[in-house]
Amino acid sequence: MSSQENGSSEHPTWPEFKLPDLLSTGTVRQVHATIENEWDPLQRSACQTAAGRALWKHVIHDPLADILAGETYLKNFHEKIKKDCVNKAREISGVILAVRTLWFDSKLEAALHSFNDREAQVVLLGAGMDARAYRLSCLKESNVFEVDFPEVLQIKATLLQAAMDSTNDHQYLTMTAKSITRVAADIRSNDWLEKLQISGFVPEKNTVWVLEGILYYLSHSEATQSLQFHLPFLQRLA
Repeated sequence: MSSQENGSSEHPTWPEFKLPDLLSTGTVRQVHATIENEWDPLQRSACQTAAGRALWKHVIHDPLADILAGETYLKNFHEKIKKDCVNKAREISGVILAVRTLWFDSKLEAALHSFNDREAQVVLLGAGMDARAYRLSCLKESNVFEVDFPEVLQIKATLLQAAMDSTNDHQYLTMTAKSITRVAADIRSNDWLEKLQISGFVPEKNTVWVLEGILYYLSHSEATQSLQFHLPFLQRLA
């Protein structure tokens, strides 16, 4: 007799969740304490996104997401998922984020393939804790530029170094992109493109621009300005 027939019901299950040991190291704890105490909501959203990717690991391959998210955001996100499962919610927390991530991954790969797998540039605006440069093999001929607040990029670099120093298995920390350049800039300002070019970006080269989950954090005028900037690039590809 099924659970429905005998009047009982089973809650949806979720892959077992266990905090990685790396999150308990002193350096990582100190770094994430800085995030919680000093970052504003926009900056902290980067950790929230990483937590979602980490907890949807049965869908998204992102082995760095745990350390980039941190214990607090992983636990909070997992509690939301557990409640959704218990309440038999129509939508489990993080599903849209997972779908969005996979959609951007596929579109990025397709765009790079359209360049006949020649060398290209990939610009991640508002990169946050994005780890595509370490997990997508399609970036092997691409120079990746991560643009975000200087404190976000510095914290990210510190966490990645901590991961490298704390494990003997460096395979999942191997960069899959041809190169990665972190550009400290606020994309709401007028000088981020200048800083990008100073860092080695060449406007004439084949480029894929990634603005994932960033536009709704901008004001209407800031979002419009950003889209207007990219219009010439889109027209050139048409």
